[in-house]
Amino acid sequence: MIPDIQIQDYNYNLSEDRIAKYPLPQRDASKLLVYRGGSVEERRFVDIASILPEGGMMVFNDTKVVPARLFFQKDSGAHIEIFCLQPIAPAEYSTVFASTVSCRWRCVVGNAKKWKQDVIHVYDSTSDPRIGSLNLTATRIEKEAETSIVEFRWEGGKMFSEVLDICGNVPIPPYLNRETEAIDLERYQTTYAKIRGSVAAPTAGLHFTDRELDQIRSKNIDIENVCLHVGAGTFLPVKSDNVADHPMHKEPFVVSLELLKKLKEKKGDLIAVGTTSVRTLESLYYVGVSCIEEGHPVEVRQWAPYDREYDYSLEEALSAIIEYLEVNKLKELKITTRIIIVPGFAFKLVDAVVTNFHQPQSTLILLVSALVNGDWKTIYDYALKNDFRFLSYGDSSLLFRAKE
Repeated sequence: MIPDIQIQDYNYNLSEDRIAKYPLPQRDASKLLVYRGGSVEERRFVDIASILPEGGMMVFNDTKVVPARLFFQKDSGAHIEIFCLQPIAPAEYSTVFASTVSCRWRCVVGNAKKWKQDVIHVYDSTSDPRIGSLNLTATRIEKEAETSIVEFRWEGGKMFSEVLDICGNVPIPPYLNRETEAIDLERYQTTYAKIRGSVAAPTAGLHFTDRELDQIRSKNIDIENVCLHVGAGTFLPVKSDNVADHPMHKEPFVVSLELLKKLKEKKGDLIAVGTTSVRTLESLYYVGVSCIEEGHPVEVRQWAPYDREYDYSLEEALSAIIEYLEVNKLKELKITTRIIIVPGFAFKLVDAVVTNFHQPQSTLILLVSALVNGDWKTIYDYALKNDFRFLSYGDSSLLFRAKE
């Protein structure tokens, strides 16, 4: 049964001065709120390894933020902002970034009313000769609700990943209320980011340095990676009064066959770094169910965890994915998920999460509440009263799942 949840019950007063507009000078200098068994403790992020239980596994999201904001100019002088959300042709991220002539993306277009079907040229505010040599143009092919299909064309034979590096801007969150600056090029990216595709950073990982990773390994904790490309939907508040009416955005993720086998045999606690890692890991059970019942992986529906009872064990679900991959000689699972994790969700894999402090009335607050059995206000009240910094560049928390 789809839970009956009123989003107003997940509101709190977040004043502008509590939002961290810039990162701290050092990545791991933030505060760390530790929640376990109903109690809150304040620590420093540099202490995180000493707090984690020995053994077990820690899973990071190694997606890489792309400079997906592009600015164009019409012949009339009007400026058009194009925010690339999802590749359409080619549809595969690795393939679209390797394109050397043209590609199509689903985009959000700013100042869209002033752009019809005409070809527009990239706006170069710096007179960078590299930008001029590309002759990058955009054509609006189709409009779909709040997004548009845009075709990009360029010259010079460079890959589209290079085109974005030269012409694009890092898409920092809109709630920072400022333009992208030089510091964002480095700090709105995790140190371990590898696979291009996100338009928003998995911000829980922004705190980690090599020092923390080495200390975590020294505690016999297995460090593993998944990849979920974070979409712009991560910025969207729940606008409907009842969460049941909120459409969850779709995001692609990749999990290796090797990791699936480790998860099946896992011992000790599984700590997910970031809500994106939680969504990836918890989606696996429902992907496994589709492999059992339909013979192949199927996209995880938003309300799949709630609309029926499941009798399969986690081991059976993971085994089904592993068998499918091995039979088809595949080394990784590539699938999409719309899963929404709200109070009442039955966690199958994740025992704890490292995460920042999220916007009021967001799906991420709902996820936190689900993890701590509804006790999210204890966490957020403490953070508000003790000068924690909020949102993407803010402080961190380590939340252990409430277990009955």
